[in-house]
Amino acid sequence: MLYDFQKVLRRLAGVGGPPSLSGIDAPMLAGTPGDDDTARLARATGAFLASLCGGREAVTARSGLEDAAAQGCAQAAFLLQLSEWVLAEQQELADRHSGMARKRQEAAAWADRSPASLWDKASQKAVWGFLFPEGASCLDDPDRTVSTLRERRTVRVDQPNPRPIADPITEMLFTSNILLTLPADISAINDLPFSRVLRDQIKTIAEEEQEFWFDHPISLDVETESNEVIYGLRNLNEAIAFEKAAGHAAADARMACALSVSVTHTGLKTVARDYLQEALAAAPNMPHLDVYVFSEAATDRLIDEVLAPAVEQYLGGHDIELLRRVFGVDGEYGRHYSFLKAVSALWHVLVDQRVRATFKIDLDQVFPQEQLVEEGGGSAFEHFRSPLWGACGRDADDRAVELGMLAGALVNEKDIARGLFTPDVTRTSSIPAGEAVAFFNRLPMALSTEAEMMTQYTGAAGSPDGRSTCLQRIHVTGGTNGILVEALRRHRPFTPTFIGRAEDQAYLLSVLFSGAAPLRYVHSAGLLMRHDKEAFASLAIEAARVGRFVGDLIRTLYFSYYVKTLPWPDDQIKETIDPFTGCFASHIPTTLVALRLALRIGELLADGDEETRAEALDLMQMAADRLGPLIGRLRQTQPALADELAEQRTGWNVFYDVLNALEQALSEGDQQAFALRDAARRVLQDCRIKPGAA
Repeated sequence: MLYDFQKVLRRLAGVGGPPSLSGIDAPMLAGTPGDDDTARLARATGAFLASLCGGREAVTARSGLEDAAAQGCAQAAFLLQLSEWVLAEQQELADRHSGMARKRQEAAAWADRSPASLWDKASQKAVWGFLFPEGASCLDDPDRTVSTLRERRTVRVDQPNPRPIADPITEMLFTSNILLTLPADISAINDLPFSRVLRDQIKTIAEEEQEFWFDHPISLDVETESNEVIYGLRNLNEAIAFEKAAGHAAADARMACALSVSVTHTGLKTVARDYLQEALAAAPNMPHLDVYVFSEAATDRLIDEVLAPAVEQYLGGHDIELLRRVFGVDGEYGRHYSFLKAVSALWHVLVDQRVRATFKIDLDQVFPQEQLVEEGGGSAFEHFRSPLWGACGRDADDRAVELGMLAGALVNEKDIARGLFTPDVTRTSSIPAGEAVAFFNRLPMALSTEAEMMTQYTGAAGSPDGRSTCLQRIHVTGGTNGILVEALRRHRPFTPTFIGRAEDQAYLLSVLFSGAAPLRYVHSAGLLMRHDKEAFASLAIEAARVGRFVGDLIRTLYFSYYVKTLPWPDDQIKETIDPFTGCFASHIPTTLVALRLALRIGELLADGDEETRAEALDLMQMAADRLGPLIGRLRQTQPALADELAEQRTGWNVFYDVLNALEQALSEGDQQAFALRDAARRVLQDCRIKPGAA
């Protein structure tokens, strides 16, 4: 019943009863005096929270929002619509998910009988049981949660890979992504150390509206020592030098490294390669790498000059626009992430048949080779040779699984002195109020990190031995993971192009229960990369904070609707991906997103600092621009997401089908196939950039 929801919200927002459980007082916000922007935002935010609480307070609050919207306040108009969506979602809940409706009823009963306003464990269990059940399940016994999750992830190995990776430097394609944005100081474009033509182009692009938001994109005016591209490639080059010194690779061998380049502003794709060419020219020589940079122009060439003619020749034609929609690098994270996997299949068929796997890193990650050997049981290349990568086995429910993907883990640069196996996300001794009364993903994230990423194959009680038993991974990071080309071509996983955060975790969802032996990641115990983002990209991370938060809200919306679109029962999916990956797939996504947004803005406004108040205004503006149209589309045209996913799957099927056809034609000596192979190699040669070539 809607009344149950209103009871819970009254307790969270301090309406008509005890002090606010969240610390955000809706009536106080709604009564903020003044006519400046932050005062108007405070009143609108308070009115929004009160509008969800029922009673005369809700009537008054709604009237206030309507008046402000009628006077042209875009914030009020957005919040008024958001309130209607939240209440509609709650009205529908009993019909859509009876279990969640019961949790809502239990939370309302707690609100009735408990006058306390402390955000203590009892409050957390009651409120989170409804709003954030994945977190509630982690509250009672965190240690037991870790051990239970580890048991759920254990796989009995039936057959190790009979032909594991033997020579990583020739059998693997390394990949990574480059994210570019405009200079932080637009007024100083003339001072950039680039050619005049490039500087003039950047000035023109600076007049465009931003289209995409990334966690910490590289600004074109970044100093060399903070340039993530140079930093990552230089360290990868040094890691390969370490392998050669250890006798793990031929002295003259070079590792192929394919980089995608995605941009925040459309015009940047026209200058991305020129910028990278000039930036990398000043970098040190990297004798162990062959670097290829793929812009959207390059992926278009691969389609126009290779894949489209091949589709016409060998598949009898097809809608190439479906392929173009999925095969490329511009757009949200999901698009370039899928490309960086799929390109290895193209590489195997048309460039170098020795390439049997791909491994993605982020360029702010480094292989700490000495510590890998000392503490992790072997260097990076030694981990890649594991027969667990590509093994077959059975999971905790005795289902057959194929471990065709590989996942390592991360250790923060500031923590590595404490040991290689130091979690990059740790437990917290207390759970804050504020936004966290609705959602606090750090708790399941920390426990999932311990259970999955930090597991060592010791064979001790509760630990796999790394031979007859191992761990499968659901929780993975965007870098430090790989896939065998054969498994890629057979299972055909992809991340939908609309996914803008957690693209790594969305990748597996596309094939979660497909086939007799679904595809899974095997945990590579001891394969950790040092995460150096705070050491050299802290300013970029800080600048992207608002976009990152809104991206997190969008993640919840898309993951929640994506799970409902997949061809397997919701509860089966949730059981598999909880607690961390699953906490973003909510049965009440609009409610969760709306509460997180309002409570976060309330926190920022309460801070009193001018900078945080400005952040609150930016946050509301971006949320209104990005969340409003998305929620409207998802709620009003739910089949549209299913249709979009079906089209994207068709596009990827065209890609893999045409590669199969090309491979067959090449084996038969077909001259047209050889001509297309030559065309692909020409495109790749044009993508090659030589660091230190100044």
